[in-house]
Amino acid sequence: MSSYSVVIPAFNAAATIAETLRSVVAQSIKPEAIIIVDDGSTDDTVAVINAMNLPVRVLRQENEGPGSATTRGFAALSTPLVATLDADDLWLPNKIEEQFAHFSRSQGTSGVFTHMRSFRDDRPDAAEVAAVPGWSRSTMMIRREVVDAVGPIVDPTGGRGEMIDWIARAREAGFILDMLGQALALRRIRPGSLSHGRDAQRDRGYVEVARLAMQRRARNKAGSA
Repeated sequence: MSSYSVVIPAFNAAATIAETLRSVVAQSIKPEAIIIVDDGSTDDTVAVINAMNLPVRVLRQENEGPGSATTRGFAALSTPLVATLDADDLWLPNKIEEQFAHFSRSQGTSGVFTHMRSFRDDRPDAAEVAAVPGWSRSTMMIRREVVDAVGPIVDPTGGRGEMIDWIARAREAGFILDMLGQALALRRIRPGSLSHGRDAQRDRGYVEVARLAMQRRARNKAGSA
């Protein structure tokens, strides 16, 4: 069985990072390393992490975005598999075990994602019944070669859409990404988070991601003509 590490980008996550970390250390298969990249937090995120006295490594950088922070975490790891998680989301205890099992069954798979359910008001026990495919950082487990081949996760203008772009680039590079049917992660919805509600400024990132995808397709079409 291959070993894995975890990367968690964190920005002003003092209120949620402890619960997130507890969901990581509660996994039935423990990680070899946990890297938290503090993306220029101005609250007590790092103090909360340190007070937990867990075997984690904290890297710090100026506020550059979750994609930049995740990329920096990737660079600090060398395990064959890497899992990622946002600093306000949670994993169910058997998430990693189920992903390992899928990798064992599907040797050609380069990345495994899972379904996820959302919860509000700090009530993970009252998560929504409906689960959705989690093509997101909080469900992703990938082989190291995907990181090396696809390159950095780029934060678009507005701060939303960086994982959509990176996952699209991974597919375009020929990597097989699978989705498990089980809901094995919980997404926290709270005011101020990147995933909360519609925001014209933040949503500009989705437009930029779509534009970049069209440009890549045009270049690929021209190259094959």
